[in-house]
Formats: sequence, C-alpha cells, structure tokens
Amino acid sequence: MDKKKATKPNYTFYLKVFWALFSFSVLSVFAIFLLVSMGAFGKLPTFKELESPEKNFASEIISSDGVTLGKYFRENRTPVSYDELPQELVNALVATEDERFYEHSGIDFFSLARAIAKLGQDGGGSTITQQLAKQLFTENYGTRNIVKRIAQKLKEWVIAVKLEKQYTKNEIITMYLNKYDFLYNAIGIRSASRIYFNKEPIELNLEESAILVGMAKNPSLYNPRRFPENALRRRATVFGQLERNGFITETEKDSLNALPIKIDYNPEGHSDGHATYFREYLRDYLKTWIKNHPKPDGTRYDLYSDGLKIFVTLDSRMQKYAEQAVNEHMSNLQRIFFKEQKNNKTAPFYDLDASEIDRTMWNAMRTTDRYRTLKAKGVSKKEILENFKKKRKMEVFDWKKGTKDTLLSPYDSIKYYKTFLHSGLLALEPQTGHIKAWVGGINHKYFKYDHVKQGKRQVGSTFKPFVYASAINQFRISPCEKYTNTPFTIPQGKYGLLEDWTPKNAGDEYGGELTLKQALAKSINVITAQLIDRVGPSTVVQLAKKSGITSNIDPYPSIALGTVDASLYDMVGAYAMFANKGFRVHQTMVMRIEDKNGSVLQRFVPESEEVMNEEAAYAVLDLLKGVTMEGSGVRLRGKWGKYPENVATGYPYEFTNPIAGKTGTTQNQSDGWFMGVVPNLAVGVWTGADERATHFKGITFGQGASMALPTWALFMKKCYADETLSISQEDFVQPDNFGIAIDCGSDDDKVDETSLIETNPDF
Repeated sequence: MDKKKATKPNYTFYLKVFWALFSFSVLSVFAIFLLVSMGAFGKLPTFKELESPEKNFASEIISSDGVTLGKYFRENRTPVSYDELPQELVNALVATEDERFYEHSGIDFFSLARAIAKLGQDGGGSTITQQLAKQLFTENYGTRNIVKRIAQKLKEWVIAVKLEKQYTKNEIITMYLNKYDFLYNAIGIRSASRIYFNKEPIELNLEESAILVGMAKNPSLYNPRRFPENALRRRATVFGQLERNGFITETEKDSLNALPIKIDYNPEGHSDGHATYFREYLRDYLKTWIKNHPKPDGTRYDLYSDGLKIFVTLDSRMQKYAEQAVNEHMSNLQRIFFKEQKNNKTAPFYDLDASEIDRTMWNAMRTTDRYRTLKAKGVSKKEILENFKKKRKMEVFDWKKGTKDTLLSPYDSIKYYKTFLHSGLLALEPQTGHIKAWVGGINHKYFKYDHVKQGKRQVGSTFKPFVYASAINQFRISPCEKYTNTPFTIPQGKYGLLEDWTPKNAGDEYGGELTLKQALAKSINVITAQLIDRVGPSTVVQLAKKSGITSNIDPYPSIALGTVDASLYDMVGAYAMFANKGFRVHQTMVMRIEDKNGSVLQRFVPESEEVMNEEAAYAVLDLLKGVTMEGSGVRLRGKWGKYPENVATGYPYEFTNPIAGKTGTTQNQSDGWFMGVVPNLAVGVWTGADERATHFKGITFGQGASMALPTWALFMKKCYADETLSISQEDFVQPDNFGIAIDCGSDDDKVDETSLIETNPDF
C-alpha cells in the first residue's frame, strides 16, 4: 500500500498569528497605558504635583538647644533627607521590599510574573516605587471592585514610571520612608524613630531598622508595641532577606535573631511629651502670627501641613527638670492633702456651707459636655442631677499610676478632680527675656487650664517688693532704714478709702523697730503699709505696670499686702527686671520661624525699657536676698526633714549661693507662691486648687514656703547639677559708685529656722 506523502506544517501562518497577537498585546498595553496617562481611568497627578509630591508636613517646635519639643500636625510627618538615613535601614528596606530596586524603572516584571504565577503567595510584586505611588497618588486603595482595583493598579504603574523618570533612586527611598504611616501618629521615618525608639533616624541600629522595615508589610499586625511576638518573627524575616542579599553573614543573622525586641515608646500626641501647656499657648500665638504674615502669593500658611519650623527659647533640659520638679513635689503634696481631706466633712472644700457647695458643684456640672447634651434634649435639672449621680466605669487621673480605671458617678468624678492641687512654674532669663521653662499644670491630658499665662490669682506677699522698690526708687532710702513695728492706720478719705484701713501683722505680733530688710524678710504688714502711704498707691501701681504686670490694679493701700490678682507669667517678668539692672526685657518665646525649606520668615527681637534705676534695682535684690537668709525663704538653706516623704515641710536643699526671693500666701491658704531670682535666671512657682475654697486647713502645709518653694528648690537643684546649663551661683553685680547703704551690721536679727517650719502665714 502506498504511503501518503506527509505535508509540512504551515509555519508562516503560525508566525503571522503569533506576531499579530504579540503586536496586538503590545499595542493594547501601549493603548491602555496611553489611556491611563490621559486620565481615562481616573485623574493622574500633574507635572507640578509630581515635582513636589509630599504634602502635609508637621510644623515643628525646636528648643534653643536643638531638641524637638512637639509638633502641630494633621499627619505627624517631618521629612528627613537621604543623608539622615542610616545605610542599615536602606539596606533592610531594599532587601525586604524590592530586591531589584536599583535595576528596574518602576515596575519589576520578574517579580510581577512570579506574583501572578504563585497567586501572590510570595508577595504582590509591587516595587518600592509602586508602593510610593500608591501612598502619594492613588485613592480608594483596597476596594473590592475588581475593575476599580485593576484601574488602580494601572495608575500605580504609570505613576511609578513617571516617578522613576522624575527622581533618583535615593530620592524615591527617602520619599517612601517619609510618607509611610507606622501608626500611633508616627507618619514617616523620623516620627517613627522618635516615637518607637526615642531617637533620630540616623541613630537607629540594625535591629531597630529591621523592626520598622518589617512594619512596612502591615504596621498593625507587626507593631512592636501591640504584637511584639509578631514583630519578632517579622524582624527575623528582614534579617533573612539581608543575609540572602549579602548585607550580613549567616553568623550575624543568628546573633541578631537572638536579641530581644526593645522599644522606648514616646507618644507624640498633642497632650504628650514635654512643654504641653507651652505648646498649646504657642499654638494660639502662631495662629495670630499666620493671619498677619501671609505667604508671598497672599495665601495663609497652614500650621498643620506646611512644615513650619518654630525655633523657641525654651531649653529642653530645663523644661524636663521643671516638669520633674513639679511632679515630684506635687505628687507628695497631693498625698498630704488627700490625707487631710479624710477628716474634712465638706471635702474638698473649706469655708462653704451646704448651699454654696451645691452651687459650686452645679456650676461645675454646667461646664461639661454631658450637661450640654442633656440640656439640648430638654432634660430637667432634677433628671440631670440624677444622671450625674449614676455610677459608671471611667478612667481618671492618678498620681501613682498615671491613670486608673474606677466605678464613679460623674458627680463624684467632678468632686474628685476638684480635690487636686495644681501648680505652675515659669523660668525666664532676665537679660534676654527668653522663657526657658514653662509648666502650666500637673497633667495636660486631664487638666487643660494653664496656670502660667491663663490663670490670675491673688499674689499675696510677693507683691510687697514693688512697694519697697517704689520707695527706694523714689527716695533712695536704704534697706537699713528703720521703721516702727506698731499698728498703723491710713484714715478714711485718703486715697479714696471709705473707711479707716488698719492692717494687722500675722499673729498680731508688734513691737520695736525693724530695718526694711528685716521687715520684708519677716513680711511685716504694718511697715509695708507705712511705705505705701509714704510713696502713694498710684506710684506702686505705676511701677508694677511698667514692670510687666498687666492686671487691672486699683490704687488702694491694700495692694501693699498682695490683694492684686496676677498671672505667674507677669510676676516672673516683673521680678526679672530687678536682676536686669532695672530694665524690663519683654518675655520672648519665639526666636525665629522658618518655612519647610529653611527660609527664615521672621526673627524676633524682644523689646526693652527702663523701669527703675540700676542702684534701686540692686537695693531691692539685696532686700530679697534677706528673705532667703533670715525670712521664710531660709528653708532653702537648711537640711532637715525626711525626703521625699516630708518634702512639704522638710527641706534638704542646702543652697549656699545668693538667692533673691519672696514667698507669698493668700488668705485661707488658697494660693502659695515663691519667686526666686539668681543673676541669670528668674523662676516663679504658684500652687493652689481651682476653687479657692479648696486649700489646706492650716498654715503648716498651706503657706507658700510649703506649697511652692519646694518645687523651685527641686528645679534649681537639677539645673545646678547640669553644668552644661551654666546657671549662675554667683552674687549679683553691684553697680559702680553704689551709694545706697545695704550693710545693716549687727542690727540684723536672725530668724529661728525651725520656727518657720510651723508658722509664717506671710500675708
């Protein structure tokens, strides 16, 4: 049988089909990319947006010693340059997220093919550039609609290619790390480094870099704070990739895997970190500045996204010491106060009857969101009270734990918070007006009210130096001049008085003659009254105003004893004037403001003016030094009482350097003050409760020397221990040709230190 002749396959036909399909595929891909580029699948970024893709930069508050104190942000993101990234971090990122990063042009087709073949089991095949494109310019990422998801992926590819053309590889890595959200307000590598490890990115070691790179896969699942075990496993994967790509050896990998995860968590919320009260005041200040300083194009800067750099006068070290001092003393003082309130039937109030307490509590309830919500619903007063007295689970502030969970009614929680004592501390450099430390309260998260600038309280005997200063400045009288310590009356009609004014000394103690130095040290009221009568209340008011006290002060003789309400901010500024040779330098908190590119938008120069002559200012300082040598401030010199349990009455400070200071205590111990000045630093402390009816029952703990002076002493001890601060321990410089007698010789009677532990109301 004949075999049929075999026919050859028509290869020409198959080749034509192949090339037709290939050409169609290429043209289709080209057409799709062209359509994507034209916006057919959704808007793409413009060239201008590609040129400057990163937005929403946090504005940064930078201390005088170069430390970031806080930020204002919608996204807590502060950019860093490539030079500020450790090479270990870059290596870990490339090895883990995109091994061929330096070889592709935005799309890694090998990884993409692998991802398709393995259905994404070994990763999605996205390059670092694609991930950046997704972060910067694609919207609704994560949609389940397959068509939209494909469109997003196509846009992502096109944008990635454009980014590769526009930027270098190093710039792309930098943008990626600056943009990534690591959770807990840690957007970008700098915020993440600070929040998780309390350091700058360049300081990250390989283990820390591996943890952050590991979070790039899933920042929630591999978060070292929430899921340390997951983070540990993911870190091992990063180490494995580093070894696979030749960045570390197998031995190094094994050693690194043996290390535990260590984080140093430092949250950066608006109520977290240092200088919280200062930052809140600065926020309002900057909002006003922004209104008055538009951009060159006439638009306004955005404090939360324009990346401004605000260089402030605060010193981060002094701020830390100030906060520590307030916390150390106030936690102990509060312990003492809580103990006292156990025996107070009307706790935490004194001096109020039942109806006054009800009115106080009702007024407090009316300030709450709960009240406003119930009131808006038309709920009656009776029903509101019933609602406020129902117990609920809640979290409250606690000195020992920071916070504690408890079962409490909203009514009782208000009463609980009214039991807390508060404090403010301000430190100022007299010669420059620079504010160096600002503590407005005990905890900004729970107590927003700022007791440095916002609060104005009766100043007590801390106002007396302005009476003495007026007399010395006007008449050049000597601190050694003597006055009789006898009852004194300013008659009705004089200075507009409606009745005779006869002040009393503490304890009704009178007799003999005292020098002005002794009178101020012992806070003798009748001698202060004689002085204000000699110079006139209006003269004292004028001096106080020129010194920086902005409160309204009626020119009545009673101001001599401290009936004036003033802020701690004003009082410290006024006292600083004495240390600056009679010149007041207006307080300054901002040195300069820069835009995100480092261009200076404004420099700030404080104003100054002469308040009194240099000789008079020095004489007042000499008077104030007497307070810390033989008055209530002598507690600064001693060493008695157990620390820290009795820090409110025991004083283990042993200062030996000259200190000009004055304590102040107001009626019923509602306010305690201490103002202390050394040649290059003026520091003031106020302590009290929100309600003036909340106070210590007796003078032992309720006086300024017990409530405020310890905070001042703890702060200064810390400052002196830090030699890098150069806080002066020298005496004040006496003016040339000084002509006022200040050496009072043997007539100065020393005060028994131990007697000052129990008494001296100083009002």
